[in-house]
Formats: sequence, C-alpha cells, structure tokens
Amino acid sequence: MNLGTALLTTARDQPLDHLDTFATSLDATLVTQALEATGTASIRRRKLPAERAVWLMLGMALLRDRSIQAVCDHLHLVLPDHIGKTTISSAGLVQARDRLGIAPLKHLFDAVVTRHGREQLDVHRWRGLAVLGIDGTTLRVPDSDENRAHFTLPSSGAHRESAYPQARVVGLMALGSHFLLDLKVGAYTESEESLSSGFDEQLPDHCVLMVDRGLIHYGRFYRHQQRGEERHWVVRAKSNLVWTVLEILGPNEVIAEVPFRRPARRSDPTLPSSMRIRVICYQLPGFKPQWLLTSMLDAERYPAAEIIELYHQRWELETGFDELHTHTLERLEALRSQTPDRIRQELFALAVVYNLVRLEMARVAGLLEVSPLRISYRTSLLLIRTLWLSAWVVAAGRLPQYLEQLSGDIALLVLPAKRPRSYPRAVKIKMTRYPRKVRASAPLPS
Repeated sequence: MNLGTALLTTARDQPLDHLDTFATSLDATLVTQALEATGTASIRRRKLPAERAVWLMLGMALLRDRSIQAVCDHLHLVLPDHIGKTTISSAGLVQARDRLGIAPLKHLFDAVVTRHGREQLDVHRWRGLAVLGIDGTTLRVPDSDENRAHFTLPSSGAHRESAYPQARVVGLMALGSHFLLDLKVGAYTESEESLSSGFDEQLPDHCVLMVDRGLIHYGRFYRHQQRGEERHWVVRAKSNLVWTVLEILGPNEVIAEVPFRRPARRSDPTLPSSMRIRVICYQLPGFKPQWLLTSMLDAERYPAAEIIELYHQRWELETGFDELHTHTLERLEALRSQTPDRIRQELFALAVVYNLVRLEMARVAGLLEVSPLRISYRTSLLLIRTLWLSAWVVAAGRLPQYLEQLSGDIALLVLPAKRPRSYPRAVKIKMTRYPRKVRASAPLPS
C-alpha cells in the first residue's frame, strides 16, 4: 500500500475536477453546512462566491509559498463573468474574504473536530483516559496600523518594542495524535490563562489534562474535577507552593492538602477551604528534583512511574506548535493578513488544514500499526501539497501511477523512536547586530 492510496483512495476511479480534487480530504458538505449555519452563503452571483472563498482560505493555508492571487488562479476558483473572463483583482479577493468573515472557518474547524475528534481521543488513551494538553504560543502578524492597535507590540528589552505585532494563540490538543481540538486567538496582552479558560466547558469525561505550570489555577482544576466523571489533571509544582501532608504513599509520593486562598474563595464561593492532591517527587539525571501534582489519588490504578512518563508527553503540544510554525507556515516572518479579523480567519483555515494533514497521518499510521507521532509531518505535508499542486496537470488515468512514483515506499515516512533530551536548551546562532528597522523613516543627514 503506497501513500497515495492511503491519502486519496477516492480519487482513483473518478474524473478529476479542479475543485473536487482539492476537496478529497475534506467533505465538501461540511463547507456548505458551515456557510448555511453562519448565514454567509452567497445569494447573488459573484465571481468568487462564499463557498469558493472558503476553498481559497484553505488553499492559502496549504500553499504558503504562493501569493493569494496565485492560489486562486491555480485552484480555478473564479467563476466566468458575462463575457467569459475568469480574472479577479487583488482588491476583489480581499472583498470576498471580508464578506466571508471568520464564522464559516471557525464553524468548519469545529465541524472537523466534531466528526473526527472522538476517534482521535479513543485510539490513544492511557489507562482509559484521553490525554489532552493546553499550552500557548505567539505568532507574528503583519505590521499594519489595525494589527498594531489590536494585537499590540511586545517589548523586546531595553525599553524597545518588537518589530512586529504578535497574536497570542492557545491550543487544546490530543497529545497522542497532535490533533487540534480547539483554538483561542487573542492580543499579545491577553494571558494564556484567560484564553485557555474558554476550554473548560469542552473538556470530556475520562480525560487527563496536562498543563504548563504557568497555567496553574487550582480553582479551575477543582471545577474541572467536579464537572464530570474521571476528569484528572497533571502539572509541575511551582517552587513557592505550600501543602500539608495527609498520607505517605511511598518514599517519593504523598497525599497532600492544598488550601484555597481567600481571594479565590471570594471570587468563587463554591470552592471548599482546601483540595486533596497527590504529590510525586522525581529527578532526572543532571536536573534538579521536580514535584508533580495530580488529581489521580489512586496509586494502584495510576502508578507514579507511569504518571512521570505521561507528564513528559506535554511536550508533544510544543512539537505540534512547531509543526505549524516551522513547516506549515514555512518559517515565514509573519502571517499574510493586514487586519485582526482576517488574521483570525487565516488562523482557523490553518488549523483546519493542519488537522486534515494529521488525519491523513493517522490513517497511514493505522496501516503501519505505529503511533501517529512516528509519521513525519513534514514529509506528509509535502506529499499532500505536491498532490494538490499536480492533480490539475496529471491525467486522471495516470494519477495512481504518479502517486506511487511520488510517494515511494510508505515505510520511509516512519521516523525513528524519540531519544531522551541529553543537552540543555541553548541558542546556536546569536541575534544580528544590525540596527532594527523602524516604521518612521529618519531624516537624511545634511
């Protein structure tokens, strides 16, 4: 079985149409439903109706090395006018994006998650629990007046500002497959904690949530436990945490009590005076001792050694963000869009495409009976890009043969097993010493 067969089995015996081929990895009915649900379907005839504007956004997300005009031309998205012309100006493309808005792309992202999210959680459970992670990152956005005013410029030290405005993005991810379950986008000044609070109502029963200690909020942890069945969490303790030992489970683990502070109880009167947690101490070679805190109090059902190993899966979310930054965005300096609404629209299109690539990788991993994390994201992304770029110039009858030649042996996509980190994090290349370019041009010397 080659990768082309695994990725696009539906394309073998069907005639190739420009849009149909692009849509083989995404059910086109989801696009129609998203437009109808958000009231954005085109009523009057336009050169670029709403449905094709959605495909334009997805094409922009996938083909990052091409201009928006080139993506539109390649996908043949523009409908002919009364004299048969199929051209559209750059301003027309921007107007089509503005008419479309954010809601259809967000609805489409949610629809893909609703359709495939449960299977991604069920396949990769740990002791019956879905393994989830929450973390944040930042993305540069173009330096327009609207983006500066909305997203703001972060400080770059020495009382200076960064060169680009930055958006703060917080994601909820299934760590066993890197499938993105939700996404929140805000200004740089918004905290990851406030953005991630929007995930609280969506977390499923029978899950364990891994978070960075910068997102520690014991009130939220307590409410997470109370909202359903077997909702657990794991976090690394801060150095200033104070707890009272209630029971010693072993040489490196105890059941402890953590008090809720008065401000937290005033803001949420439903909180009790304290919460019982389990504290596990461990130390890796060359590192300081660390304490893990968790709601999984049953030491027999949830062994400490497995919890320690499980917690380090939290870095899979960092790897997922790297797949977006480095590979999907092709290390570009910034996103494309000049206004905050278009930035959000672009980000949800990126999230849809990222999840579609991940779903194809999960299918390939199932054929090979390996973890989806052992499949190369970079190679999978390039193969899908090549397929969608070439489908319009390859005859339908030769597409299977072309895919076989393109993909080769599917085993080449399998990565070696991960090795433990043996070196501390460090910067290999120093920042440039050239002066930073500013927007306001300096007067020329006389």
